[in-house]
Amino acid sequence: MAEVVKITLDGREVEAEAGELLIAAAEKAGTYIPRFCWHARMDPVGMCRMCLVEVEGPRGRMLTTSCTTPVGEGMVVHTASETVKKAQEGVLEFLLINHPLDCPVCDKGGECPLQDQTMSHGPGESRYVEEKRHFEKPIPINDLVLLDRERCILCARCTRFADEIAGDPLIEFIDRGNHTQVNTFPDDPFASYFSGNTVQLCPVGALTAKPFRFKARPWDLEAAESTCTTCAVGCRVSVQASHNEVVRIIGVDVDATNQGWLCDRGRFGFEHLRSPSRLDTPMVRRDGELVPASWPEALEAAAAGLGATIAEHGPGSVAGIGGARSTNEEAYAFSRLLRSVIGTGSLDASLGDDPSADFLLGVTPRAVIADLEQARTVLVWGPDLKEELPVLHLRVRRAATALGATLIVVAPGATGLDPDADHVLRYRPGEGPALLQSLAAGEGDLKAVRSALDSGPVVAVIGRTGVTDTRELPDAVARFVVGLADARVLPVARRGNLFGALDMGISPGLLPGRRRAEDAAALESQASAWGSPVAGPGRNASEILAGMSDGSVRALLLLGSDPAGDHPERLLATSAFSSGAFVVSFDMFLNDSNRNAAVVFPVDGFAEVEGTVTNFEGRVQKVNRVAPGVGASRPAVEALADLAERLGGAIPASAALLAKEITQCVPGYSRVSWESLDWGEGRDGVVIEESLPGYEPAAAKATDPGALALHSARRLYSGGTTMIAGPSLAPLLADPTVAMHPDDADRLGLASGDRATVKSGGVTITAPVEIDSGLPQGTVFVPLTPATALGTDPAVSVTAGDPS
Repeated sequence: MAEVVKITLDGREVEAEAGELLIAAAEKAGTYIPRFCWHARMDPVGMCRMCLVEVEGPRGRMLTTSCTTPVGEGMVVHTASETVKKAQEGVLEFLLINHPLDCPVCDKGGECPLQDQTMSHGPGESRYVEEKRHFEKPIPINDLVLLDRERCILCARCTRFADEIAGDPLIEFIDRGNHTQVNTFPDDPFASYFSGNTVQLCPVGALTAKPFRFKARPWDLEAAESTCTTCAVGCRVSVQASHNEVVRIIGVDVDATNQGWLCDRGRFGFEHLRSPSRLDTPMVRRDGELVPASWPEALEAAAAGLGATIAEHGPGSVAGIGGARSTNEEAYAFSRLLRSVIGTGSLDASLGDDPSADFLLGVTPRAVIADLEQARTVLVWGPDLKEELPVLHLRVRRAATALGATLIVVAPGATGLDPDADHVLRYRPGEGPALLQSLAAGEGDLKAVRSALDSGPVVAVIGRTGVTDTRELPDAVARFVVGLADARVLPVARRGNLFGALDMGISPGLLPGRRRAEDAAALESQASAWGSPVAGPGRNASEILAGMSDGSVRALLLLGSDPAGDHPERLLATSAFSSGAFVVSFDMFLNDSNRNAAVVFPVDGFAEVEGTVTNFEGRVQKVNRVAPGVGASRPAVEALADLAERLGGAIPASAALLAKEITQCVPGYSRVSWESLDWGEGRDGVVIEESLPGYEPAAAKATDPGALALHSARRLYSGGTTMIAGPSLAPLLADPTVAMHPDDADRLGLASGDRATVKSGGVTITAPVEIDSGLPQGTVFVPLTPATALGTDPAVSVTAGDPS
């Protein structure tokens, strides 16, 4: 427990933690000291001098910066003396010498600390009448952020964030004296996944977001606190709308998850909500074409097709995929529709590229993100966090760089954490189990790594490194980690609400509440709660797609899912959706999976519905509605309830009613209510601590893929329907490449930029070569996108040039 000291602040005695910075201690005591450069999440630098206060010492009172001065016992501080006021007026007068009069058009106007503090602490008028300096304005420092250099007050918030927090020091001070300015390096843009944070940090509007620039004034915005669903971290955000249109998302500082930071995809990914290509009316297939229809017509068509399939082939011929991009309430309704109303256990929220549901929900002891703050050792054996779970990457990086934890990174290729890691271990896909066995033995070069793992507390971030790695490897790594002293596992997967969907029973072997579908008592309990029989275990996503191809699955319901574009086995998915199965889709866009569907329902998306989501910690958080949907789109829960009614069943027709039912029918969620999550301690979320019973980590066997092994994993800008539909993010979609070790490229006669043909799993692609010394020799990396899904087999062949 921190030592408490007493200080005298403006004549009153207050308590503070010993060593705490004076500016923070004063704020906790109710005294606000103006500041520009100081930020609680970054190291103090004392650059702007706005936080000057007087501190009494042996030689009398002395002006000092409160953001760099730690408190001590008996300290006497004056924050509002005449000397302090005069000093602060002088600082502001200097800052305004060259600052332009852009307030009427500046995006920061109305929420600008410089504006506010000029009014509250400024001199009232300036003695300077000389011409202000001028720069070209604005200049883009990347595709998303614009810079007005003459507005900058050189507080270094942006440069410090890029260096200290993001680890991307691509924006810096250049020139000297009166010409000092923030800028990027010549011909080198601010290529960071976290650049949007600098816009939120900037206190004067020097950095502005291209998607928001000139869109609205702050006082015109309607805001609602919510949770980002771009990935499974569950970052807390404020969603802001103007005239019923979302125009901005900013990060909310929550210790439990994102500490205020967001990745650029999460920050700017809202633009798809008003895309011209978004579905705004139901579509029904007539004469081979999807044509607009009314909701009653579409519901009748869907119910008739599903009913006929069930009558002729049985409920087992119907399946469902989706829910990982939905709210818990939508996922619960989908689960109930399939298991209880239709009577099928063939449903899945995963698409064959995630770890098993048993691993994600069953591994114990479990860690939470905040455990990284106390970890002595952090092991990351999973995806490249910077690409798939960006803000978790920042939290792990903070543990290693700011808090002194030993960081161990194990992966088949280079990751964003490598520069900050103490130990980096490489292996070829398929050879992970052999490396794990050597690590457990701790022999030779791995002795130091094993020694670090024996120094707890240990937090192990474990997931699939890519789709060609051994599916059982995360289980095997978890088995090893839980055998260590004082170690906890943080199981991770990418999709935004995959954990919530699994908790709601969208998995062939699970019922709502992490209960086994083969458990007779659990089935009986669920049937009693729902008032109708509940189907037992069924097929997973890959088996469903295979069933569509062989005709055993005759109808498929999709809830916000695009298996044809998202499943790593492209041939399997293509065959499934060309089989002629009766497909009913609930989605915001047409995609490869529903383009040939029988019925497509337009549903509301993020920021248009209210509900809850669950991140990979098991933390349930609230999502809120701030804008309406488009056209005739409706909440998915209403559409699912209407379809259930036409199929002879009954599901609550509102998210609020479903939320209440979840607290009664889903074990572990009894403590979760919308009211508790919106206010009070529950605002940061409620962690579901129940684990899946009967989990036994699977063993993993090493495989030999041959001379070349394929490593395939997703990138942050790997595409996807919503990214492509957003005008700001769509240009960031990277062209596919074939990365390989320099020695492999030499052996194959390839150089950087040459075209190469890659074959694996019956799929062939051709793309330019990229030389990557971070890959193990004998490994080829191809980013996983809809256009480059080569399957899950690590065996691969590479030849020079285009296929003949």
